Amino acid sequence: MKYKKIVLAGGNGYLGRVLTKYYSDKAAEIVILSREEKQQERKVRTVLWDGKTRGKWAAELVNADMLINLCGKNVNCRYTEKNKAEIFSSRLEPTALLGQVIHDLVEPPKLWINLSSATIYRHAEDRPQDEETGEHGDGFSVDVCEAWEYAFNKYDTPKTRKIALRMGIVLGRSDSVFPRLFNLVKMGMGGRQGNGQQYVSWVHEQDAARCTEWFADHPELEGVFNCTAPEPVKNDMLMRVIRKAAGCPIGLPAPKWLLEVGSVFVRTETELILKSRWVLPNRLLESGFTFAFPKAEGAVKDILDYR
Repeated sequence: MKYKKIVLAGGNGYLGRVLTKYYSDKAAEIVILSREEKQQERKVRTVLWDGKTRGKWAAELVNADMLINLCGKNVNCRYTEKNKAEIFSSRLEPTALLGQVIHDLVEPPKLWINLSSATIYRHAEDRPQDEETGEHGDGFSVDVCEAWEYAFNKYDTPKTRKIALRMGIVLGRSDSVFPRLFNLVKMGMGGRQGNGQQYVSWVHEQDAARCTEWFADHPELEGVFNCTAPEPVKNDMLMRVIRKAAGCPIGLPAPKWLLEVGSVFVRTETELILKSRWVLPNRLLESGFTFAFPKAEGAVKDILDYR
């Protein structure tokens, strides 16, 4: 096996399942830190933690090859005061706790990848945003990302290399955004959303997993990395690609006012659809990483072929 132990904090969600499957043949042991017990499966163990306090779980971090922190309440919800507080706490508390524990360990993990989000950048239709020249936006989502990365960088971890992974919209087979967009297409409502000119910075789930292995294998890499495909697309083009792949030539558009009304009923926020995320993975590309799915057409075809 390539790795002795990989630890996934909050690894029972969608991306955690993707990573667990990806590393199933690459790691001797995968440990998931979770609030809920789960039956052991082959090399996968679930260890209980609450994401707030130290406990026996901390021993799982000792000399691990890689820790990936995926903790965070799903932002696909209405931004009520209660939900906003949970979105903050579910990210900041586990991240700060992991930082404290790693700081105190004699033999900490070799690498700590902490999830962040590409939504930290401003609404951009004029030019792409990268790690060096990108400009942060404002508003609740950006505040969350900035606080999240601050918590990640709060503690010095001289024995543990750290990477803040600013993830784009993950397109995958079983969950997240793609199945919802595909269902809209099948119902004939897969046209542009808003004016359709907002950029979508996406990444195929396999490339999201592959880049974590790339970081583990390249000890010279650290700091902030954007995890988005090198060819973002505008919303109207993405919907066109999905329609074509699904054999649905017509899709009714959803103007902004309709999205605002609909978001109340489905209990989400229009920002998730209408914000233009034009983000490029410059540091990944400069490091030599090659995306298996650089174009939306190839990513969508792969997902639908699998389905």
